[in-house]
Amino acid sequence: MKKNIVYTLLFALLIGCTSSKKIIQKGTGSILSSSFYDNQFTGLLVVNTQNQDTLFNFNGKKYFTPASNTKIFTLFSSLNLLPDSIPSLKYILRNDTLYAEGVGDPTLNHSYFNNTKTVAFLKQYDNIALHLNNIKDEKYGPGWAWDDYGYYYQPEKGAFPLYGNVATLFNTNSTTITPTYFKDSVVNINYIRNRDLERNRFYFSTKRKDTIEIPFQTDSTLTRILLENILRKKIVLIAKMPVEKKEVLFSIPTDTVLKRMMHESDNFIAEQLLILGSSTLSDTLSSAKAREYILENELRLKQPPRWVDGSGLSRYNLFTPESMVSVLSTLYSEIPRERLFDFFPAGGVTGTLEDWYTGNPDPYIYAKSGSLGNTYCLSGYLITKSGKTLVFSFMNNHFRQSSTDVKKRMQLVLENIRDTY
Repeated sequence: MKKNIVYTLLFALLIGCTSSKKIIQKGTGSILSSSFYDNQFTGLLVVNTQNQDTLFNFNGKKYFTPASNTKIFTLFSSLNLLPDSIPSLKYILRNDTLYAEGVGDPTLNHSYFNNTKTVAFLKQYDNIALHLNNIKDEKYGPGWAWDDYGYYYQPEKGAFPLYGNVATLFNTNSTTITPTYFKDSVVNINYIRNRDLERNRFYFSTKRKDTIEIPFQTDSTLTRILLENILRKKIVLIAKMPVEKKEVLFSIPTDTVLKRMMHESDNFIAEQLLILGSSTLSDTLSSAKAREYILENELRLKQPPRWVDGSGLSRYNLFTPESMVSVLSTLYSEIPRERLFDFFPAGGVTGTLEDWYTGNPDPYIYAKSGSLGNTYCLSGYLITKSGKTLVFSFMNNHFRQSSTDVKKRMQLVLENIRDTY
């Protein structure tokens, strides 16, 4: 008798799931086949995390420009390559001299992070020899827009970044700039550019009321000068480190940096995290080495991506919804749910999703968005009203409508899935 009841319940559950799956496929398919999508390229894959059942698949194997959805792969890489605290320096102490080299730590004197440990460590030593030639990466990633050099979202990459590699300007009684080293490099006019292309001359009118961040052009001499001003002592640049075992200094919790990258879609942090990850593989910093290691040793995807940077700034990146869902599913199986969801913006609550996908009352979307011109993607986790957790990747390329219209239709699709399954 009890077996019959169990079988009956299981059969009813199966029928219910099959029915709701058909409703989702019909409703979502109807939306994606509307004339709105005639002249763009769209892909959507939705999978149940519990049984890996595919609820909807439209162009799931096709390659898309992912924009900042690329940061999901950077998150995965960081969780696999980095320890609990961010590596900040590699160093050797010989006699009375500290030999140090950067490993790409993005938090040094960054306006958001409270990393006092690295500066306190360096202040202990009167003689510091700094090595800055341990990086293979170019300052910009492949396929980045050259004319975005003056905008906050595209700072240069480096082995030893300071201040997030941006100058911060605002007006009180007069114009204030951080770092103060640039105080004589600000021109009080409104200009089409924030900064000259080939030098650190900034344009910021005293009539402006906002605070802006402008990337500055980096080089080894500027890094030395800025660090000298911070430490209030002279520093010597060296061509190579002594041949000895290096110690590692750690700074702030890694999760704090990962959350900032994901919630604010911070491109600089994303790029530096891959450089940091490479520092755990060898003494030569190379984000390409970190990407190759992850793809060859940790993922082995059915549709290998073309993955060229950590942030998604490059239009050379190509990922499929299936590869996004694969990585998200792996994260879901390996990372405790509360910790994992904390990395992702919550719909209607935090980060880049604060104004979208509002729950009633709790969030039902935890996902990473990605935006470029004519591109909007969203990949992450969806919690249905019945309590099931789904993983999805919704990618839109080459649309000519406003991104707001695209988002509205995406929200309609995701709400339907939430309410139906």
